Amino acid sequence: MPDQINIAEKKTMGVVTRKLLPFLMLLYLIAYLDRSNISVAALQMNADLGLSAKMYGIGAGLFYVTYIIFEVPSNIILARVGARRWIARIMVSWGIVAVGMAFINTAEQLYGMRLLLGAAEAGFTPGIIYYLSQWFPTNHRARAMSFFYIAAALASVVGLPISGALLEMHGVFGFAGWRWLYFIEGIPAIVLGLVVLKYLPDTIQKARWLKGERKEWLSGRISAESTPPPEKKGKEWQHIFSDSKVWILSLVWLLQAFGTIGVTLFLPQILKGVSGGTNFVVSLLSGLPFLFACILMYMNGRHSDRMKERRFHLGIPLFFSGVLLIVCLYTGSFFSYVLLILSVALNWSVTPVFWAVTTEYLASGPIAAGSIGLINAMANIAGATLPLLMGYIRDLTGNYNIALWIVGIALMLGGLLGFLTARMIAGGRAVQLNKVSPGHPVVDNSNPYTTK
Repeated sequence: MPDQINIAEKKTMGVVTRKLLPFLMLLYLIAYLDRSNISVAALQMNADLGLSAKMYGIGAGLFYVTYIIFEVPSNIILARVGARRWIARIMVSWGIVAVGMAFINTAEQLYGMRLLLGAAEAGFTPGIIYYLSQWFPTNHRARAMSFFYIAAALASVVGLPISGALLEMHGVFGFAGWRWLYFIEGIPAIVLGLVVLKYLPDTIQKARWLKGERKEWLSGRISAESTPPPEKKGKEWQHIFSDSKVWILSLVWLLQAFGTIGVTLFLPQILKGVSGGTNFVVSLLSGLPFLFACILMYMNGRHSDRMKERRFHLGIPLFFSGVLLIVCLYTGSFFSYVLLILSVALNWSVTPVFWAVTTEYLASGPIAAGSIGLINAMANIAGATLPLLMGYIRDLTGNYNIALWIVGIALMLGGLLGFLTARMIAGGRAVQLNKVSPGHPVVDNSNPYTTK
């Protein structure tokens, strides 16, 4: 009987995984590409527009200002109107702005378009995270999150070389290479946004590809694992901003973002200075760390789910990501590059575990959606400030060493706090028993934060 139950659960989750995750991964790949392709465009754009490293940092960072402001309201709206319509709106609007980036001519226009891009894309990532938490039970969640975030890493693995190749279109029809980059990479967001309206189901009950019995089980499982607080109309904001654990989770994610944002946005320029290679070679070298990030994200998320352990899977990789980043500053060029690869990979590997911890603590409804938006918004403070700081340090010192020291220390602190946070949440909330009818899978009642 237990074997039959496990087989039923695997089949149900297999269908959900196949129907949702590849499509959501594609959406996130395009989102991350449109957000971060400025790092490759900068190899030509900075000279064309007369941008210093500091000015580039301002342009890269302004995206996150409006992104932060609109994160929470965007996710609350998504929880109310449904993921299908709202995610489609987000994608079409940011695609239009991304295409518009191809036509900027001044630093001021760059600043304005980056602000618009942040506003348009706000709510996409936390919206998808909330959406996944409504489809994947806790013992499948870290693995599901790993697949989703692999798309961001793939955007760098695949997208950086593609972006580098698009730079080689420089002069075609009198258009600069970096303009072609923005124009071509913005179009898929518009197209896929329209596809979302047709393909993405808002809820489990609306999924035509899920059979009745499987719908009942999955709905019951998700419902049993969620204990939402009473929704008080007009008081969602009060609930969101008064939860101390949400603020602590926000701090962990902020410290982790020092690596994902700081290193990612400046990696091509760092490697350009070290290697002296062509733009295309630099884009290839910039993509390799994210290939390893894909592998470690999946391995860490899957192992965390299997072992039903979160603390060490969150804290240890993040801490050593910071250690390796600092050490790489004092080694030879080849070994330094190897350590940089490992640092980036370890940093990204904690992402699915962090969101598993977060969504296991939070429940469902506008409050949970808004809280996820707040956590993601606060982390993007790093995006709004770090590029400017790193650019300023580069202009002042001639290198990024001091900036990378700051990033490394932030990652180590994030690792320590992440470990303590997962432990604290484990003491305040555990997965509840799920009473199921005979023939349906049972809930694994093990605490996902304990060590094995």
